[in-house]
Parts: sequence; structure tokens; C-alpha cells
Amino acid sequence: MKWNIEYVKEAQRDLKRLDLYNRKIILKAIEKTAERPLPPPDGIGKPLGNHSDSRLGGYYKIKLHSLGYRVVYQLVTEGGTMRIIVMSVRDDEAVY
Repeated sequence: MKWNIEYVKEAQRDLKRLDLYNRKIILKAIEKTAERPLPPPDGIGKPLGNHSDSRLGGYYKIKLHSLGYRVVYQLVTEGGTMRIIVMSVRDDEAVY
């Protein structure tokens, strides 16, 4: 089952700021993850842990090592929606 993809306003803004090459790669990774967004063994999503100054439980990430980007998303089980929260260069303080 492929989950529906929804972008919050901030994620839409982040997407518009990307150059065309990075945008294409990131959108492809999001589409692939939407097919199996849960953590292993059922899917390929990676859960975020809690840092001392933030609450990240219930959020997941897509790592794009080659670009240095991370995409943070949340799963809404009602309606099977994968909500994209933010996409940015990997920086614990800025992205999370």
C-alpha cells in the first residue's frame, strides 16, 4: 500500500528553494519511501530519537547521504498519510 504524501507549508517552502537537480532526487526518495514508510522489518523508514532539547518521537527521516539532505516526516495512520515536515541540509540544530 502506498501512503498519500502531504507537505506542510514549511516543507513546501523548502522544496521550492531547492535547485532542480536536488529537488528531483529528493522527490524520488520521498515517493520510494511512501511505498514502505514504516521502520524495519515492515518498511524502510528510520525513526528519529529524542535529543535532550527536542521531542522527536513519532517522526521519521529519509537520509540522502550523497546530497547531505534529510527529510523529516510523520505518519498519520488515519487515511494512510505520510506528512513531510521539513527537508534541509543535515544539521541537528537546523533540521530538527
